Amino acid sequence: MVDDEPLARARLRTLLAECRVPAAQVVGEAGDGESALGLLKNGPIDLLLLDIAMPGLDGMAVAQRLRAQPEAPVVVFVTAHAAHAVAAFDLDAADYLTKPVRAARLQEALARAERHLRQRRAAPPAADAEHLLIQERGRMERVPLADVLYLKAEWKYITVRTADRSLILDGSLNDLETRHAERFVRVHRNALVARHALRALERHEGGDEPEGWALRLAGLPEAVPVSRRQLPAVRDALRERAE
Repeated sequence: MVDDEPLARARLRTLLAECRVPAAQVVGEAGDGESALGLLKNGPIDLLLLDIAMPGLDGMAVAQRLRAQPEAPVVVFVTAHAAHAVAAFDLDAADYLTKPVRAARLQEALARAERHLRQRRAAPPAADAEHLLIQERGRMERVPLADVLYLKAEWKYITVRTADRSLILDGSLNDLETRHAERFVRVHRNALVARHALRALERHEGGDEPEGWALRLAGLPEAVPVSRRQLPAVRDALRERAE
């Protein structure tokens, strides 16, 4: 754990001793960023509980340096400041805790870090970076792009649909299409569909189109409307899936 305040480190040690599943063992402590990087040279560490505001090299800079290391620990930020949450998740943090930390919240963060570590070890590094960052109930959540079945623009927000839930993302559908064109195909002016989820194109009654079409997707009961303008692109994507 890394924090420039000894009392904060002592508090974390006490809380960690109360966490049983998953259990965590403290193997080292540091009071600043440079000392933290030196500590990591002594041997592999799975998880780094990292403060942000520290003298010298701060926690964000430490996390930035760790990104270049292939065996870097999973980072959970522990800070008194909530303003850095988005930037922290851009640095691939597993979680972001604000002080004072509660035992139940720390336990949840440890479970997230454990899942994050398993995913990182099971997948190529580039694949782990393929995710959307969504603010859900006051916290940031990482949703793998591989789990997303469609993205639908509604008013100022985007509905992110997976097989088991819907989430709300603040962003631009055009930007997502540009960045992830290999994953998604546009099926309507307000919708992108995951290419891997395409199953069948069928006639669709109602909607905005006089002669409607809709897509059936793997894992979803509802069909997604297809506009006449996007119909050729959708048929091409279906043919590619079949080849």
